[in-house]
Amino acid sequence: MMNRSAKAAFYAACSPVMKINGMLYRWLRAPQAGNSRVQLGPGRNNYLPGWINIDANMFTGKCDVWADLRNPLPLANNSIEAFYSHHVVEHLPSLENHFREVFRCLRPGGVYRVGAPNGDSAIRKFVENDIAWFSEFPENRRSIGGRFENFIFCRGEHLTIFTHSFCEELMADIGFTNIRRCLPIKETHFPDIFHSCLQKEWESDFEAPHTLVIEAVKRASA
Repeated sequence: MMNRSAKAAFYAACSPVMKINGMLYRWLRAPQAGNSRVQLGPGRNNYLPGWINIDANMFTGKCDVWADLRNPLPLANNSIEAFYSHHVVEHLPSLENHFREVFRCLRPGGVYRVGAPNGDSAIRKFVENDIAWFSEFPENRRSIGGRFENFIFCRGEHLTIFTHSFCEELMADIGFTNIRRCLPIKETHFPDIFHSCLQKEWESDFEAPHTLVIEAVKRASA
């Protein structure tokens, strides 16, 4: 994991270039027909063939569009059939702004599958004093409080707590409908769209999953 100072230096140097690159992609190359699928933040190992993969990491990762996900998405209104992101949104400064951007770009009836560290499970396991549920990453902590802090904030890399009720509130206010958790994590209500994505996901704890996965639909009248 890149340390915070190196990450800050990278974004300070590259974010203006990524913003220009994203604008050029949106106006010159972005799809318009409404049947494209987009993955946000594939990183090094999760590139999806046949999807438009957008990431800020073009040096050690693999992407089709080099863009800073903190900026407006480099895509036209009502142009995307489906979005997918997995362990990305917790790193963004505003979950609400992100959902608004995804909603803007989705065509009516389009769907978003989003997964992030499960705040509901973490709070439950903290209250139960179940220290074994938590890992020692990124800091070697002996206390459950320390490991809870690891999980929620990840050495300052995580900027929000991802819970079902919070996401449901934000998404509903923006205009999403059919907002549903996927339990177990490999479940999807749209297998024809997300079957290839499920191969990239991993989870072994179905009783209290470490990842919360939500699927939501842009209402057809939007």
